[in-house]
Amino acid sequence: MVAAARSTRLTGRAAVLAVVICAIALSLAYPVREYIAQRQQVDQLLAQQQTLSAQVQALQQQDTKLTQTWYIEQQARAQLHMCFPDEQCYEVISGQPPRSPASSKQAGSDPWYDKLLQSVKHADAKPGKRHSQST
Repeated sequence: MVAAARSTRLTGRAAVLAVVICAIALSLAYPVREYIAQRQQVDQLLAQQQTLSAQVQALQQQDTKLTQTWYIEQQARAQLHMCFPDEQCYEVISGQPPRSPASSKQAGSDPWYDKLLQSVKHADAKPGKRHSQST
């Protein structure tokens, strides 16, 4: 009889211990998952904060530049081709037109009202032909 009782490897205590360990593991699974998700969110927010602080610093530097009169004068000369009244300014023009993507887009595109008029004409042309044929 003793040999028959020992043949089973799983005793009552081992079964209870296995159930308790499973219960503990299951009860800890959700909080651990939430902790990991929150840590990822915190890391994401820290990275976003660093990016935003770098942008703020760049904007502060730009603001500092824009308050300097020498920078404003430099930009007016370079971009707007302006000069002081007592100065004589020269601009060297080459034989080729300047290459700027903004001017090429504007030169090649029609104004919005021309596009609207063309679309109205196109829409009126098809039904008008059918209508004139049926009358």
